[in-house]
Amino acid sequence: MVEFTLPKNSVVQSGKSYPAPGGAARVKRFEIYRFDPDLDENPRIDVYEVDLDACGPMILDALIKIKNEIDTTLTFRRSCREGVCGSCAMTINGRNTLACTKAIDDYKKTIKIYPLPHMSVIKDLVPDMTHFYAQYASIKPWIETQSPPPADREQLQSPEERAELDGLYECILCACCSTSCPSYWWNSDRYLGPATLLQAYRWIADSRDENTGERLDELEDPFKLYRCHTIMNCTDTCPKGLNPAKAIAEIKKRLVERQ
Repeated sequence: MVEFTLPKNSVVQSGKSYPAPGGAARVKRFEIYRFDPDLDENPRIDVYEVDLDACGPMILDALIKIKNEIDTTLTFRRSCREGVCGSCAMTINGRNTLACTKAIDDYKKTIKIYPLPHMSVIKDLVPDMTHFYAQYASIKPWIETQSPPPADREQLQSPEERAELDGLYECILCACCSTSCPSYWWNSDRYLGPATLLQAYRWIADSRDENTGERLDELEDPFKLYRCHTIMNCTDTCPKGLNPAKAIAEIKKRLVERQ
């Protein structure tokens, strides 16, 4: 189930259609969410037919082609095109993912593209990430120490200590997991959500950090942490194959073990 935050009393309407050029042999239909809060009373769905013989293989290639050649008003985020930056996170056929890592041929029928759900829309496929990034900043995503740093070397880790960060440091903050979580939809004002909690555990698990107690104190809250009900949407949708639900469980385990 995917839900979207829309203006009050709004209805998603049918929009414009852009047919494929004559003679196109391989045509793919894209239905794309369009909404400009400054101009539109209601969102709409515009339909674009893309000639795949004149387009790159990925969903992001199609979006770039649409913007460059068909409709320059279409707005979306993108940057690395390699599944590293997280900029092109959006909902494709009901699943939160990265447009740059999904092949057009993976979808047999019409491809339906929406912004990430339950976030305010700045324009079209661009959600407002302000609150999400503020939550990330709140967990102090950096190493905190009380001891002075070594004078003649870096702060070293053993291979075993470094391995504790596998499955955590790879998070690219695309917000696919958090915006797939019903608990985050309902309580995002207080619940930190899967992405931020995975990042929080990344620093708790880091052997170089000396502020574990304070980090756990900050998270021991009925809403910040315990709104997680292990629905597993977050793990299912993560485009990097990470397991935010496991990281959240590890935080809960640490809180129990220290009592």
